[in-house]
Amino acid sequence: MSDRWVAVLAGGLSHEREVSLRSGRRLSAALRSVGVTVAEWDADARLLSRIEQERPDAVVVALHGGEGENGAVQAVLDMIGVPYVGTGPHACRRAWDKPTAKAELARAGLATPDWVALPHATFRELGAQAVLDSLVAKLGLPLMLKPDQGGSALGAHVVRDAAELPSAMVGALSYGDAVLVEQFVEGTEVAITVIDGPDGPEALPAVQIEPADGVYDYTARYTAGLTSYRAPAEVSPEAAAAAGELAIAAHRLLGLRDVSRTDAIIDRDGTPHFLEVNVSPGLTETSLLPMAVEAAGRSLGEVFATLVERAIARSQ
Repeated sequence: MSDRWVAVLAGGLSHEREVSLRSGRRLSAALRSVGVTVAEWDADARLLSRIEQERPDAVVVALHGGEGENGAVQAVLDMIGVPYVGTGPHACRRAWDKPTAKAELARAGLATPDWVALPHATFRELGAQAVLDSLVAKLGLPLMLKPDQGGSALGAHVVRDAAELPSAMVGALSYGDAVLVEQFVEGTEVAITVIDGPDGPEALPAVQIEPADGVYDYTARYTAGLTSYRAPAEVSPEAAAAAGELAIAAHRLLGLRDVSRTDAIIDRDGTPHFLEVNVSPGLTETSLLPMAVEAAGRSLGEVFATLVERAIARSQ
C-alpha cells in the first residue's frame, strides 16, 4: 500500500462537523500506520479543485450528517470519476432517511419497532396536542423520538410520560423538518459493523452499549466515561448471530457498500430489532466501529486500506 495516496474527507458544515474531524484524524493516522500517504481535506468550496489538481488514488468519506451521508458528496465523486470508499449515492439516500430504511426492512419481514414519521407542518396544521395524543394512542409509551434524518443521536429523546412529549418533539424538530416516533423497545443496545469482503458482507462482533443514564445520546456517545462498552456484546450466541444476520440483511437490502453500521436492540427473547443504519460510521476514540474491528482481531488501518484497494479496483 506504500504507493497509494488517499484523501480523507472530514469536517463539512453539518451539526456533526467536530465529530467528523475527529473521525478523519483517527482514520488518517490508521492509514498512515500501514504505509498509505494521506491528505486530510475539508468538504468545502476548494474540494473539487483540489481533487482535479491532485487526483488522489481514492477518497475515503469520513463526513457525518448532511452531504456526507445523504449521497450528495458521493454523487459528485461519481460525476468526476474519483474512486471512493463507501456506499453509492442512491443507497446513501435510502439509508439516510430512517423511515425509508425501516420500511425496507419491515417489508422483508425483519423486526423493527413500530413507528410514525411526521413533518413539522402536520403539528401546525392539525393541532400539536391532538397529533401527540394520537401518537400515544397508537404507539403507547415509552417512545423514542428522533429526527427522521441525521446521526449521532442529535435531537433524540426517550419519552416515558406523555407530559414530556411536547418538549421532546421540539428538540427532535430542531434538527430536521420531520420527526420519527418509535415504540421504545427495552433490551440490550448493540451496534454491528458490516465490512464487505471477498466472499460478501461480513458482520464483525457486536458492540454492547451501556450509557450511564440509560440513554445513548450525543453527550453519552462522545464524552469519555459516560458510556460503557462490551466488545463482543455479552449476549447469547444465538442473539449475537441473529444481530449479525440482521446487519448483513440491512446492508444488502439497502444496497450498501464497503462498510456500514447497524444499530439495534436485542429484546429479552433474544430478537434483534433494527433501529437505523449508518453509511459513514464514526471513527473517534469512543466510536463503535473501531471497537468492533479490534474485537475481530483486525486493525483499522488494514481494514480501510483493503477497502481503498476495492474502491480503486471498481473504477478500473
